[in-house]
Amino acid sequence: MSLTRLLAIARKEVMQIVRDTRSLIIVVLMPAVLVLLFGYGVNLDLKGMPVYVYDQDGSQQSQELLKHFQASEYFHIARVVSGYPELTRALDDGSAKMGIVIPWEFSESLRDGRPVEVQALVDGSDDNSANVLIGYAQAVVQGYSSQVQIDWLRERGTAMQPAALSVETRTWYNENLESSAFIIPGVLALVMTVIGAFLTSLTIAREWERGTMEQLISTPVTAMEIMLGKLAPYFVLGMFDTIISALIAIYWFHVPFRGSWVTLLGVSAMFMIVVLSMGFLISVVAKGQFLACQIALLITFLPAFLLSGFLFSIDQMPIALQWITRIFPARYYVSVLKKIFLKGTPASMLYVDLVPLAVFTFVLALAATRSFHKRLD
Repeated sequence: MSLTRLLAIARKEVMQIVRDTRSLIIVVLMPAVLVLLFGYGVNLDLKGMPVYVYDQDGSQQSQELLKHFQASEYFHIARVVSGYPELTRALDDGSAKMGIVIPWEFSESLRDGRPVEVQALVDGSDDNSANVLIGYAQAVVQGYSSQVQIDWLRERGTAMQPAALSVETRTWYNENLESSAFIIPGVLALVMTVIGAFLTSLTIAREWERGTMEQLISTPVTAMEIMLGKLAPYFVLGMFDTIISALIAIYWFHVPFRGSWVTLLGVSAMFMIVVLSMGFLISVVAKGQFLACQIALLITFLPAFLLSGFLFSIDQMPIALQWITRIFPARYYVSVLKKIFLKGTPASMLYVDLVPLAVFTFVLALAATRSFHKRLD
């Protein structure tokens, strides 16, 4: 491989980027795809959300309260833990969306008619889900509180009202439940998809349409040099835009950034290779700019927008659609972005998303390398 030839191809591609300022408007198939994706993929009702419980009291009364949570269609008590560390880890890795902590004096306070507070720890990285969960939890506790008050009055035959049971909520990761903190990190995935897949899907197709592919084939430049030379400018541009987008999110919109820049840039580079490879594959197969742009929209941009967890919770989609989202790399990248920004999750705890993303990186990079050949066919 010659570095001189590779840089020449990269310089040529930079000139193409500078000269081509046309706006690519795609209307074919978009309405049908949007209707299907919105119809099957969007569900704002939260049901069966996993809840971890730390029951410090362990009494009959605390079990009665937990039965009310279990009887609700909105909650699923996934596990009863023995301490705060296990509860914290479950919220941190996403195993639980809410943690319920019942205090030591729960049954004694109810028996004496004293105020009782049940603690609810809520994952606020998704502000809409957090708000809904808080409302559901308050409704369950209030319903149980009303029953306790009635039983208390019946047992004592008095008109004096006992203290009401209340729930104390603490929202983690997105304390103010601001939607910008939930939405803006996912914008990085859309930016990289546009830079990576949309623009690179036109690279080889542009050469075929303009009749310059024959000239490239007749030169001593190898297929690998052509591919790397054409993708290198988009990789640099995509990483630059990622940094700019992250800085705007942090310093303009005040989105909390609790993770590592090294982890963010490393994962972003992996995802950039994925979308560049996808765009290059599309360009090789389509051999036409308009068709390549259409395909890129359907298999990269729309899934990144609707099926990645960027706006809509994957947990609330139909089971079949949840499995379909696993074939889109943007799902894993958006998940990592939210964990890095809002939770500050270290790289060692991101393996659930990093392993599939690494597999996509290897497979698609290999496929892109094998797809392009210097021949007229």
